[in-house]
Amino acid sequence: MTPPVPAPPQDRLIEECRGHAVALLHRNLGPHGMLAATPGARANRRGYDAIFARDSAVCAIGMVASEDPVLVRGAAVALHTLAEHQAANGQIPKFVDVARNEVDFWYLGCIDGTLWWLIALDVLERSGAHPGIRKSLAPRIERALAWLACQEHQRFHLLQQNEASDWADIMPRSGFVLYTNSLWYRVKLAYDLPHREATRENFNHLFFPFSADIAEYRRARLLMHYARNKARNRALYLSFVNFSFWGEEGDTFGNLLAVLLGLADGAHARRILRTLRERRVDDPYPVRTVCDPIPVNHPLWRDYMRRHRQNFAWQYHNGGIWPFVGGFWVAALAHLGERALADAALLRLAKANSLGNWQFTEWLHGRTLERLGMPGQSWNAAAFLIAQSASARRLLTGAAGLTPRVAR
Repeated sequence: MTPPVPAPPQDRLIEECRGHAVALLHRNLGPHGMLAATPGARANRRGYDAIFARDSAVCAIGMVASEDPVLVRGAAVALHTLAEHQAANGQIPKFVDVARNEVDFWYLGCIDGTLWWLIALDVLERSGAHPGIRKSLAPRIERALAWLACQEHQRFHLLQQNEASDWADIMPRSGFVLYTNSLWYRVKLAYDLPHREATRENFNHLFFPFSADIAEYRRARLLMHYARNKARNRALYLSFVNFSFWGEEGDTFGNLLAVLLGLADGAHARRILRTLRERRVDDPYPVRTVCDPIPVNHPLWRDYMRRHRQNFAWQYHNGGIWPFVGGFWVAALAHLGERALADAALLRLAKANSLGNWQFTEWLHGRTLERLGMPGQSWNAAAFLIAQSASARRLLTGAAGLTPRVAR
């Protein structure tokens, strides 16, 4: 009998990462849902042993992707916990800390927690893992959608927000934000909301004002005019657009979501990924959150970016390497059929999670590669499982039976 051929080292590392990811999610799954990080003194001191809306939603998708029975069953627990603490106006909390009896909505209001919660519910329903979950939470879903509708501009059909109020919560993005509105479009498709095509059209006018296509609405034309004449980085979507100012630091996550969620057409999507590769955002690990960090002397610099000394150049959201976002990098490459590049990126992502004996560290310094932030990050593990699973990627993007309809 011919002995079995051993798996190549890269395949073994990816499977080892998968095993560690599943084990980490088992450890971090509590009675009220998935905790943001492994419990411990440091996590408790920094509030990471709570249930965060955005983390829990990404984790729910990864838990379904794992096909592990315990994780699949537990995928909806945090979403129900968040629903139970929904605000009267419909907003989903930034986080719920059951042990401290604390429900938090952030300083200027966390907008993306509600978006991610809605997306996760849709994915769990469509996956077949939790049939009927949308129906069971229908009144809370309606309230969440109504709250988001109150944040929507009535001509642009894009969400508006304050700065420092989404996942990059000590970054100065405000007004119309790329990352947030990528998620909004996905929610609109999932819940059959009006003005979907207007959202998509205005998204491409405002965040990419460099094409030959000119907006009809005069206020949109004015916003486009400022960036068209002065912005330097013209290959990527702008990270945000406000009245007469905008972000051109090259927001990796926002651009990846625009590609994944169908807001960039094929040629534009490929140009975005080619530009990000040329800027080496995934070298040596995927990925850096921005191409060009905001320096202290920049007009967009804010004093709050010094908070915990975190957001200086090449740190935290301002150019740090986040393995969690790296999962979306792999997914975007695979989405565009770049299989070899996606496989190579998945291997580098596994190596990033393996650092420190499989610590799944929150983020690394974008230049020195020092491991920083909190170890034992649940959404690192979940994003790896999403990146590895073709079915999870399809559900995330809405490709599983979810297509744009004519705007009403």
